[in-house]
Amino acid sequence: MPNSDNSSEWSEYEETIEKFIQVIAKNMNLYGITSSVGRLYGALYFAEEPMTLDDMRDALEMSKTSMSTGVRALAEMKMVEPAYKKGVRKDLYKSEEDWYKSFTSLFGNRWRHHTETNIEEAEEAIHELMQLHDQTEDVQLKEKIAGDIDRLKYAQNYYRWLMKFIQVVESGEIFKYVPKHLEP
Repeated sequence: MPNSDNSSEWSEYEETIEKFIQVIAKNMNLYGITSSVGRLYGALYFAEEPMTLDDMRDALEMSKTSMSTGVRALAEMKMVEPAYKKGVRKDLYKSEEDWYKSFTSLFGNRWRHHTETNIEEAEEAIHELMQLHDQTEDVQLKEKIAGDIDRLKYAQNYYRWLMKFIQVVESGEIFKYVPKHLEP
């Protein structure tokens, strides 16, 4: 708790932390996370103790419903987890402090879903084009379809490679090739 002799230093400290929380919030857009949820994560990250939804609401001046929705979203991404403190009956939350773990989980979930969808869509397009290829008498269209099927198969090969890459990230094997930077 600041005393009156160094309150300007505490204000400077709070400003500096708030600026960095804004950076976190802005960068969360890269992961499809709104800036308000990013601010919530930043507040939890810098909190010295786990926080209740009421604590978060007071700190961020947002509704309790928004806090609850944000915490749920962050928990699904493994960026926030429940915490326990003896004597406290309300739900407490703390940030996942291992950003490497959060990244691998978030990256894996997001990219896996989109990549699987792309593989399925390419398969469906190939199937439909093959049917059209067999039905048409138009030689030029048959040639165009054959070329496009090759392009779609190339895309599928890329997506299968991407799935392997996602597995390397999710498993943590990525850190063999790109080690975590853990110096203080």
